[in-house]
Amino acid sequence: MQIEKWGMLELSFQGKKDGNPYVDYQIKAVISGEKEKVEVNGFYDGDGVYKVRFMPSYEGVYSYQVTGSFADKGESGKFTVTPNRVENHGPVRVQDGRWLAYADGTPYHSVGTTCYAWTHQSEKLQQQTLETLEKSCFNKLRFCVFPKYYAYNETEPQRYPYQRGGRRGQDSEKAGRKIILSIPMKKEPEDITDFDCYAFDPVYFRHLDQRVRQLMEMGIEADIILFHPYDKWGFSTMKRECNELYLGYMTARYGAYRNVWWSMANEYDLMPQITEEEWDAYGRLVRARDVYGHLCSIHNCIAFYDYTKDWITHCSMQRTDTYKHVELTDQFLQKYQKPVVWDEIVYEGNIDQSWGNISGQELVRRFWEATLRGGCAGHGETFVHPEDILWWAHGGVLHGESEPRIAFLKKIWDETPGGYLKAVEGALDEVAAIPAYAEKTVTWGYATWTDYELHYYGFNRPAFRRFEFPENEKFHMEVIDTWNMTVEDAGVHSGITEVKLPAREWMAVRIRKV
Repeated sequence: MQIEKWGMLELSFQGKKDGNPYVDYQIKAVISGEKEKVEVNGFYDGDGVYKVRFMPSYEGVYSYQVTGSFADKGESGKFTVTPNRVENHGPVRVQDGRWLAYADGTPYHSVGTTCYAWTHQSEKLQQQTLETLEKSCFNKLRFCVFPKYYAYNETEPQRYPYQRGGRRGQDSEKAGRKIILSIPMKKEPEDITDFDCYAFDPVYFRHLDQRVRQLMEMGIEADIILFHPYDKWGFSTMKRECNELYLGYMTARYGAYRNVWWSMANEYDLMPQITEEEWDAYGRLVRARDVYGHLCSIHNCIAFYDYTKDWITHCSMQRTDTYKHVELTDQFLQKYQKPVVWDEIVYEGNIDQSWGNISGQELVRRFWEATLRGGCAGHGETFVHPEDILWWAHGGVLHGESEPRIAFLKKIWDETPGGYLKAVEGALDEVAAIPAYAEKTVTWGYATWTDYELHYYGFNRPAFRRFEFPENEKFHMEVIDTWNMTVEDAGVHSGITEVKLPAREWMAVRIRKV
């Protein structure tokens, strides 16, 4: 049996299926290689089948020992880990406290998008979403485990995470467990369908497995949102022991995928029934159960969470001010000393909601601001649609103008020496950035010049810009039109230099020392 480094090994075993196997029995494995020894929890996948999943971090021969109450005897075996393929860079980690990189050291430039409920749509629409993603520049997708009930999202999902009605609910009642989720599925009040928060639906999770794997194969990080408040079924108000059972199941089932991120909640502060102490406990539970150290954060609506908490790896932010948000990226980097990822900065679209009607130009500007200040930004799209199919929730196809321009930005970002950018002092009408590990000083208006600089003017539109280079050094200059996606050679210069600009918005200048 062979598996590549940072691939996923799945071991399946037959076991007990009487009672409620999701809580009555356990399965775990100790997996040992020359350079690592890991203990992982397995999970029940229905029909008497128990599974253990594992992601190796090294090459070589490994052995496993499976134990637990799921069967009368344990299991053991060996497998070989081969070198990873060139496109497999491993999971994303925090680099030097402020940046993101794959496990093999390749810089990771997060260009995310949001499709909250895409896995709950029709099979045709889900396939369309995958086709769109494959052609796009996006390398991270935010989406929910639980279905969403909100504006433009008022239809029943294709599947549910929990079993409802039938024998499992009766078994749970006999065992003294309370079935706490109960909703009317039709207009008639007597038509009630029960969900059992102690019994997962394996069909639902097998489908979710497929989608996470497909994203992984496309090189897209799966930013899995574990809780959210937009709910009519009761999933957001489960009691604590149900939440903890669910989080244990999620980490056992999805921790071995290299592309998984954990988002504890979308807009956690709209769920007042969960205290801060509980959020902290849930975050620590996920980090403790996830032996692979995947990225983990929590997303706000009104107020930022305390991102200094040690279980949080990065800041997952939504704007808290109408006019100032990504412009403060470098300040938040300094405050929290963690990577800043703006997962929601308002969406390109034209709906009547305040969070969903900015232009493509404005969304792209916010991406440039966040990127040059050392952070990352997230895309979303909310255009009025005759069938209420909005990318932000349902997926499908893109209708806006921003995605190709974001791809253009990512190409320029990827060309950064050393891979990372940070903001430095510039003119009042620009954002200036240099490579993260370079140094630049400004004294009484005189600036030293680094080997690589970007100057972005956003909605300002100068007709020219004057630069004062050292007389004895040469600098190659380019004029970048970030909206029309062009790069114009502006020549090599020394000393006082005046570069002509088209007096249009969305322009930038790139300077490279010869």
